[in-house]
Amino acid sequence: MMEGANRTKQVLTFILGMETYGVDILLVQEIRGWSQVTRIPQTPPHVLGVLNLRGSIVPIVDLRMRFRLERAEYTAVTVIIVLSVETSSGRRDLGVVVDGVSDVIDIKAVDLKPAPDLGSQVSTEFIQGLMTVGENMVMLLDIDRLVGGDIGDVVMPPKVANG
Repeated sequence: MMEGANRTKQVLTFILGMETYGVDILLVQEIRGWSQVTRIPQTPPHVLGVLNLRGSIVPIVDLRMRFRLERAEYTAVTVIIVLSVETSSGRRDLGVVVDGVSDVIDIKAVDLKPAPDLGSQVSTEFIQGLMTVGENMVMLLDIDRLVGGDIGDVVMPPKVANG
């Protein structure tokens, strides 16, 4: 978490259904339009498949399906956010499908409220915190906890450093 109440960090916000979520901007590698993925057998339902991005094989996760939201059609405004995610085998690029990207906002540590305890039936460990931006509540996601454990070496071969 952020040290010091006045420290700020930049967050990329995006929409899924009626809700607004955010991820640390430093984890964002690129934002691209929806494109068809190659399915990989025996992956969880929310892992749609992989894309070849400039020679790198990047798994693509549908966050709507990961959150058990109603499925939406992929359209011209559907976006893939490519993020750097910590997995069991190290840091990897991973794409998440979202309904649309909103904004980049600055947040202060003091404005970030902890996720409420909703009991054992509801998992909130992947929410770093909640903040109010204008009229909206934004959920800041811990993307490593949310999807890092879903992606094994089968889907994501180790990243090769470009010498």
